[in-house]
Amino acid sequence: MFGMLLDPVLALGFLAAAVLITLSPGPDNLMVVSLGISRGQRQGMAFGLGCALGCLSHTLLAALGVSALIAASAWAFLTLKICGGLYLSWLGIQALRSRGGVSLSAAKGGEASLAALFGKGLIANAVNPKVILFFLAFLPQFVDAGRGGAPVQILQLGVLFTLQAALLFGLIGYFSGWIGHGLVRTPAAGLWLDRVVGGIFILLGLRLILA
Repeated sequence: MFGMLLDPVLALGFLAAAVLITLSPGPDNLMVVSLGISRGQRQGMAFGLGCALGCLSHTLLAALGVSALIAASAWAFLTLKICGGLYLSWLGIQALRSRGGVSLSAAKGGEASLAALFGKGLIANAVNPKVILFFLAFLPQFVDAGRGGAPVQILQLGVLFTLQAALLFGLIGYFSGWIGHGLVRTPAAGLWLDRVVGGIFILLGLRLILA
């Protein structure tokens, strides 16, 4: 059962749709771009890869049917919304409290900084209830009922989505970091970039809570 392959036609259609969805303007893209510009290429890529791998948790939930339970429970959905919104707002407050020099040091940063940003991207995606519901609605559309093993197919589709998201978010983080590379050399620019990033994260957090 676990060696079952996806239908090639459905898989190609799924991949095309996944790429379009990943590239369409949205909170994840906005966070990766803003962090890449303010912190640098490696930092933007680390956060983007964290966001992409966060999709694996949604894949697992969808395969196990847990997403359906969350969707059916108003309290569970509300709790996830509040937790996700507060987490994004907390990231924004951290950026607002920085003194600009954080961007400069992070642009040169060490592995600890990269690991922390990767973890923040992972959590930011994993606690977003909208992404949970999206995976619950999106993945089953490309399951071939004739092949059986729907949970296995959902897992394979989720892994495929995660791989393309990791590639695209990595590229977005890289090029946004390239754009901001010259800006973070100026302390004043680094300070204002952190302010912009902080504002974006807080607005996204409030939007998630209030939506």
